[in-house]
Amino acid sequence: MELHSAGEDAIMLYLGEETSPEVAARVQSAATAVAQALGDDLIDLVPSYASLLIIYDPMQTDHLSVGHRVRLALSQMQTGAAGAGHTVVLPVYYSPESGQDLESLASNAGLSIDEVIALHSACEYRVYAIGFAPGFAYLGEVDERIAAPRLATPRQKVPRGAVAIADRQTAVYPAVSPGGWNLIGRCPLRMFDPTAEPTMPVTVGDRVRFEPISRERYLALGGDPV
Repeated sequence: MELHSAGEDAIMLYLGEETSPEVAARVQSAATAVAQALGDDLIDLVPSYASLLIIYDPMQTDHLSVGHRVRLALSQMQTGAAGAGHTVVLPVYYSPESGQDLESLASNAGLSIDEVIALHSACEYRVYAIGFAPGFAYLGEVDERIAAPRLATPRQKVPRGAVAIADRQTAVYPAVSPGGWNLIGRCPLRMFDPTAEPTMPVTVGDRVRFEPISRERYLALGGDPV
């Protein structure tokens, strides 16, 4: 574990060098411990694959005090104490109509479309980080048989709800945006809604499963036309 300054009001805590469920669990446990240790002096915590950004109130405390309290909290931390998070089921309409890269991904993998769908929906994915855009959750790890590199030329416009694969990660695009991931389907649920509470259906540490649904069900749940 390493602590480094990240500005006038922030410290970056590194808890590993690789992406793994074990390191992710350590990050989650550290977030809980740090939140308890800093209390009202804490402004925000931003967990990622193997790090935790700690943003504090510089009017109430300073680097020295925060660093001391964080180290003390980590020395008393029990890995896994934060729990396994929630399990969230996201419905997906898988098809060449809703996922423009589904056929090519299946062909490159030497699999049928149905086999790709079965492999993608059979796994339980961990939310490792949220970034790129509000509600964009990086999920891992995809079955290596359907892992696929990013597109050589990113699309200028990826639709909201697009379910995609890049290497051994998968994600749901929360809004229309550019993107270079392989599109395999659409999710009708909103991954980010600033008017809702909570604003996102998943958070770091949660687990996600994808459930195949029909086109009719996708539209009935509020999915955008495909």
